[in-house]
Amino acid sequence: MTTMNVKKGDNVMVIAGKDKGKAGKVLAVRPSTGRIYVEGVNIVAKSKKPRNAQDQGGILKQEAAIDASNVMHICGECGGVVRVRNTITEEKGKKVSVRVCAKCGASLDAKKPSAKRAAKKAAKKKTAKSDDKKD
Repeated sequence: MTTMNVKKGDNVMVIAGKDKGKAGKVLAVRPSTGRIYVEGVNIVAKSKKPRNAQDQGGILKQEAAIDASNVMHICGECGGVVRVRNTITEEKGKKVSVRVCAKCGASLDAKKPSAKRAAKKAAKKKTAKSDDKKD
């Protein structure tokens, strides 16, 4: 089994599947199966049966797991969809492995901006590049 470059709280964009192009924050990671839960992605309807008189049943909408290989990180610095590189840095005399953006070299383990804002920035950058190619 390979290691996953995705952690809880990361901003990611879906690059394959029915929700391609959607972005969100990682809610949960399941390394044993290689699957992740992303906010607002792969929404499924699930039936809930009432277990007692006070409990209310019905159809619930919730996120289902998607494969970790179907997402890419959104860099907070350059605002693009990027690959992840691991570099070893020295902090307080200890060597620590840090995830960094392959394009700009910014740390992905630092504080993360809003997923929606980052997704808009990435989409705007993508459309600007496609407009430049048309000219």
